[in-house]
Amino acid sequence: MDTIRIDGSQGEGGGQILRSSLAMSLATGRPFEIEKIRALRKRPGLLRQHLTAVEAAKQIGRAEVEGAAIGSSTLRFRPTAVAGGSYEFAIGTAGSTTLVIQAILPALLGADRPTTVRVEGGTHNPFAPPFDFLDRCYLPLLRKMGAEVELKLERAGFYPAGGGAVTLEVNPIPALRPLDLLERGEERARRAVVWLSALPDSIGEREAEKLAHGLRMELRDIDLRRVVDPIGPGNVVLVEIESEQVTELFTGFGQIGVPAERVAKAAIRETRQYLTTSAPVGPYLADQLLLPLALAGGGSFRTMAPTKHTHTQVAVIEQFLPIRIRQTQNARHDYLFEVLKAEELRAES
Repeated sequence: MDTIRIDGSQGEGGGQILRSSLAMSLATGRPFEIEKIRALRKRPGLLRQHLTAVEAAKQIGRAEVEGAAIGSSTLRFRPTAVAGGSYEFAIGTAGSTTLVIQAILPALLGADRPTTVRVEGGTHNPFAPPFDFLDRCYLPLLRKMGAEVELKLERAGFYPAGGGAVTLEVNPIPALRPLDLLERGEERARRAVVWLSALPDSIGEREAEKLAHGLRMELRDIDLRRVVDPIGPGNVVLVEIESEQVTELFTGFGQIGVPAERVAKAAIRETRQYLTTSAPVGPYLADQLLLPLALAGGGSFRTMAPTKHTHTQVAVIEQFLPIRIRQTQNARHDYLFEVLKAEELRAES
C-alpha cells in the first residue's frame, strides 16, 4: 500500500495535522509519512503529548514507527491491525488527554474486541477540547451514528500541574452511520460549570455572577466544582447550550493575572456568537465531526464560519479516503459541509 505524504506545515500547521493523520491511518490501514511537524508553532516538532498520541496509536495499531522522539519534525507510521483490549498511557505533563483520545477513538470503533483506555495528564487545557466537550457534545453525536462509547472523568487536571485522568470505553461496531445535522432545534437548557482547583471560592463566585448577568442565567443553573485534593491551581468556565438536536460548549480559561470577570467574559462572548446564528454546529465541533462523517462515507452539517483548523482537517481527510468534502456558504455565518463519495461527485458532474 502506497505511503501517504503529509505536509505538517499546511493550513494551521499544528499538532492537529499529526493527530488526524494518526486517526485516519489507524481507521483506514493506510501508512503515512509526515514532514515539518508543527512547523508553524513556536516550539516545532513533537512534544510530550504528541509522542503519547503516537505511542497510543502505535500500540493500538500494532504499527511500525520511525521518528518518534522529542523535537522530531518527521514521522513514519505504518499500522497493521487495530487491537482492542486494556491500555494505559501517561503523558507525564499537563498535556491534553482528550487530544490523545482523538487520535485513537475512531479506529477503536472497528477494533477486534472491546477496549478500555486510561490516559493521565491534563483534562481541561487551553487550546484543546476539555473533557466536558467530548462527553457532552461530541460523543452524543457519535452515538447517533451508532458508536458505543463512554468517557469517564476520574480526576480533573489543569495546566501546568496536570494530574488528571480519564477512562475511555469502546465497543466495536460494524460501521458508523452517516449523520445529517442541519437544524439546532429548540433550546432545551442553558447551564454552566465553573471548575476551581486550589483557588479561592470567591473566584468562581465572581465568574458565576458574570455568567448569570451576561447570559441571563439563574445562579442555580451554574455549578461550582472544586477539585478534591488538588495537585495544582486551575480554573475554567464552561457554558453549555443544549438544543433538541445538538449540545454545544464554550469555554473561558483562568490565567495568572487575568481577572475572574474576564475569564467568564471569554465564555460569554463565544456563547453569544453561537446564539446569534441558527447553525447547529460551532467551529470547534465542526473540526471533530468531519472525521467520523468521512469514515461513515456520508453526512452533512451546518456550521458557523469555518476556521483554518477546519480547512486543514478537510485537506488531511481527503488524502486518506476517496471522498470530497464540499463547502457551501449560505449566509455570512452559515456554511454547509457535505461529505460526498467519489461516485456521487462523478454523478453530479
